[in-house]
Amino acid sequence: MALLLSFFFFCSCFLFNGSLAQIKIPAKFDGFVYKDADLKMEKSIMVEAFFDPLCPDSRDAWPPLKQALDHYSQVYLTVHPFPLPYHNNAFAACQLLHIANKMNASSTYPLLDLFFKFQDNYYNGPTYNMSKSSIINDMANLAVTTIGKDKLPEVLSAFKDNKINTATRISFKYGCSRGVTGTPFFFVNGFALQDSGATLNYTDWRNIIDPLVEK
Repeated sequence: MALLLSFFFFCSCFLFNGSLAQIKIPAKFDGFVYKDADLKMEKSIMVEAFFDPLCPDSRDAWPPLKQALDHYSQVYLTVHPFPLPYHNNAFAACQLLHIANKMNASSTYPLLDLFFKFQDNYYNGPTYNMSKSSIINDMANLAVTTIGKDKLPEVLSAFKDNKINTATRISFKYGCSRGVTGTPFFFVNGFALQDSGATLNYTDWRNIIDPLVEK
């Protein structure tokens, strides 16, 4: 409970206290664009999803969202990694998503799929007696199946890269600045969905997006 209260306090600092919210503006917009889409703002519907790769609700929300994206040609997605502080290994998982995106951008979403598939292995309980380095090594071995099997030394070294650490922190701080307090959390064309925090099914997404599509 104390950790959760601290999390809400931290986020509230970004929302309500500008003096505490000051961070350096990043060189590029946070997040990973799905399928490297060519965004045409005047005709596009933008979905933003804040996912924790070790969150069961994020995992369950992903397949119906992908199904909806496949249905519409004018809907674009950016996923923002948002490591929940009560998932002990979430920050390392989000670091790996940033590492994958930097080393081989096409591997970012396949790695997210792998984290969702094997996330049970990285819950707090199963990793309770593991060292941090053992957990990172295990995650890195999972990651290189998508980044490239010969990239393990580079992946492990990237955990010491301050730019990767900063990018992962910015992802979290950016979510806080948008009022995100849990995952999954969704925005459509910049507006938060009332059902954020819930696992939306394919029909839910059709009901949200269909009225926005130009006929």
